[in-house]
Formats: sequence, C-alpha cells, structure tokens
Amino acid sequence: MKRRTLSAILGIAFLAGAGLQTASAQEVLLNGAGATFPYPIYSKWFNEYHKKYPNVQINYQSIGSGGGIQQVTAGTVDFGASDGPMTEQQIKEFHDKRNANILHFPTVLGGVVPTYNIPGVSATLNFTPEALADIYLGKITKWNDPAITGPNPGVKLPSADIVVVHRAESSGTSYCWTDYLSKVSPEWESKVGRGTAVKWPTGIGGKGNEGVSGQVKQQPDSIGYVELIYAIQNHMSFGKVKNAAGKYILASLEGVTAAAGSLKQMPDDFRVSITNAPGPTAYPISTFTWLLVPDKIGDPAKLKAVKDFLHWMITEGQTMTESLDYAPLPKNVAAKEMKAIAKVQ
Repeated sequence: MKRRTLSAILGIAFLAGAGLQTASAQEVLLNGAGATFPYPIYSKWFNEYHKKYPNVQINYQSIGSGGGIQQVTAGTVDFGASDGPMTEQQIKEFHDKRNANILHFPTVLGGVVPTYNIPGVSATLNFTPEALADIYLGKITKWNDPAITGPNPGVKLPSADIVVVHRAESSGTSYCWTDYLSKVSPEWESKVGRGTAVKWPTGIGGKGNEGVSGQVKQQPDSIGYVELIYAIQNHMSFGKVKNAAGKYILASLEGVTAAAGSLKQMPDDFRVSITNAPGPTAYPISTFTWLLVPDKIGDPAKLKAVKDFLHWMITEGQTMTESLDYAPLPKNVAAKEMKAIAKVQ
C-alpha cells in the first residue's frame, strides 16, 4: 500500500467535523494536547472528520504525553493524550483540581522500535532484551560488544562508541520503552524504573518522536527508540527484538495485534500494559495509546462534539489505522469503549 510521507501527514491542518448529526451548525472548538506517538493518525482522523462534519474544529498540540497530562489537569485543553496511563497520583491530582474524574479511551495500538544509524551496516539487527537494557544503562558502550555481535553472526559491527538517544521531555513513548526495560531487566527496574520521565543513566535527548528520529539520523553510530511509523516514514533502520517466547520479532501490525491479543481482560478503566507479552508472534514493545477525557464537560456543545468524535473514532476511524502502521483496537476493547462513552457527562 502506498504510504504518504510523514511531512505530508503532519502538514494536514488539525480540523475536524461536528457531531454525528448536530441539530444546528453551531461552531465548536476543541483543544487537545499530548502524545507524539499517535500524531500521524490523529492528524488523519481530524482531517477526515472535518470533511464529514465541518462545524467542529479540533486543535491538537503534539507536545508529549507528560505535557498532555499536565494541560488536561490544568484545564487548559479539553482533552489530553498519552501513551502511558496516568498514575494513581496523577488521577488524584486531576480530581482534586478539576472536581471530576479522568477517563482513558484507547485509540490505537503501536510498536516502539530500536532504531539505529551505523555507517556501513544495512542489516536488520537482532537485539536481546538484556542488550537493550545494558545499552541504556550505559554498560554496553561499543557496537562490537559481544552482547550485540553474538545475536548477529555475519554482520560486521564497528568498534565505535554507541551514541544513545532518548526523549528529552516527559513522554508516553518513554513510558512504553522503560516499562518494557523494567520487565526484562531487574537492574533497570531497581536503578531507573518506568515512567514518562526518568533519570537517564546515559545519552542525549530529542524532543518528540520527531526529535529522536532526527537525532538518530544526524548522529553516526547512534541508537534511539521511536514509534514504528516514524522509523518507516523516515526510512530508518530498526531492529528485531527477542520476545518473551525467545523469538526475534520485527515490529509489524501483526506483532502488535498479537501482543494485544495476549490480554485476557481489559480493565474497566482501560489502564493496561502489554509490553513483553507472551506468545511466539507478539512484538514485545507494544502499547495502547489513550485519549484522556474529563467525565464532566460543562459546555453542552463541546460535550456533544467530544462524545460524537469518540463514537466515530471507535468505529469509522479504526478503518484508517493500518495505512499508517498502527494496529486497530481489538473488537472487544472497542465494544467496551462504546459503553464507556456514556460516562462523559
């Protein structure tokens, strides 16, 4: 399938349509902010929705999950977006500040990939969980370390220093990455842990998935982590990761879907982790991404616009995911979400 360039996707104006059938043509403005991980699919959705329902405008700032959580908690936006579920403390802070509850609505699934720029190396590298953790712990510092060369027989890797790239700001993509590393490395879990923002043992920062992609492309001998579409659209090398079943898996829609399929039951609040999922075909660094919506919206026009968009996103919007290398919601999750829309009042 022919893919658009990322620049074309990101150049789309963030305009979206009105309700599914509004009684009047009242103009409604919705403001959102947060995750860069789903930025390409959100831009597509908002554009397509606008074509169908032209009297609601949705402005979305791709500033990172941490910023989205902060802004929706402060009430400066109508909804937030995050690739990491809010913590109990963050949920409490939202309730105390807004006198309302925050709801998590999964939108799509994606994979976070280890992307690298090693001059003269075009092979798709195999990475063990231990090697990825030790690279980001600063314990593996050379590309020809046995922990990297061992799983890659026949690939001539240089003795160059590894340039480690991570997110500079609070990020849901970082949450997915560090959640995975915490599950596969006891040392990572004890020394660094999981979070949208952590104290990185080593490396340089890039802002957004865009910034990390740019740093890796510019820095020879570098490694970073980005959402799958950013690697594909930027024509970047990314490696296979050894999953919980011992298989080296290249990120794909099928692998992300398999990871989601391992989930026995979706909790009522939709906050769940699917990293390091079991199963021979599961891609191990997979995640849902969420819209963060207050359960109380005082403006009747905004309330209708938000609920109608959620309905459209869960139904028609899901047909647009695969062309942008995101996996659609599992049917049981979509059905559960449709019922949850009623909680927004």
